[in-house]
Amino acid sequence: MPSPYTFADPRLAKLDGFKVEIDEAHERADIILGRPPYNVVAMPQRDQLRLTFETLDEDPRVRVIVVRGEGEHFSSGGNIGGFMEASPEHVSKLAWNIAAPARCAKPVIVANRGYCFGVGFELSLACDFRIASETTQYALPEQKLGQIPGSGGSARLQKMVGITRTKDIVMRSKRISAKQAYEWGIATECVPDAELEKATDRLVDELRTFSPLAQRTAKKLLNDTEDSTLAIAIELEGHCYSRLRQSEDFKEGVEAFNAKRPPKFVGR
Repeated sequence: MPSPYTFADPRLAKLDGFKVEIDEAHERADIILGRPPYNVVAMPQRDQLRLTFETLDEDPRVRVIVVRGEGEHFSSGGNIGGFMEASPEHVSKLAWNIAAPARCAKPVIVANRGYCFGVGFELSLACDFRIASETTQYALPEQKLGQIPGSGGSARLQKMVGITRTKDIVMRSKRISAKQAYEWGIATECVPDAELEKATDRLVDELRTFSPLAQRTAKKLLNDTEDSTLAIAIELEGHCYSRLRQSEDFKEGVEAFNAKRPPKFVGR
């Protein structure tokens, strides 16, 4: 059963607007946004979220990280008043903090339902897998405030869906449904609302069956080659493939395949 996660870092002694649970039996940690009904993300919370991902990344008990929200909405976005109170130096760190899931070496799944606006959408875009309930609505509504997305939203979205669709979403503050997000390649899965938790559990269990070393390598390779030329991407892929051939996990994978048994990966 999941239990509260204990942090050694004093900066995480009192979490601002979220909690963290660990399920050691399933090698899983959950980051749960906890300001229902809308799970508004405060400015200090962003710093703590970054530190949380960095801590979980180093914890050998954790194979997969899940981000989710309490209640019927993932997050309606950030605390608008906090932007006016924050210093320019603090605001300049927003994108770095929200990009923490992408920098994390471990697989990160986000379970979206209801409103997924502003920084809630940007945090989701920084994760590796987005499972969307059919109730999910995605939006970057900053134009309505005389602003633009500031935590990587427009940049990540443009990589996924192209400039035409990104302009439509960003410049019109347009909401898109879970079904449309799935069709456009934003969401990994689109499931009935009642199935969101089960779909998340299934993906966690599936990811745990693979080699941790191969997963970390694949994630870093894909992230690092996103903006590279095809020739460079192929070259780097070859180097990563060659290094993994020397790993214990690859040897175990081949032996398990030949013996027609499930592999027992150790991450080395």
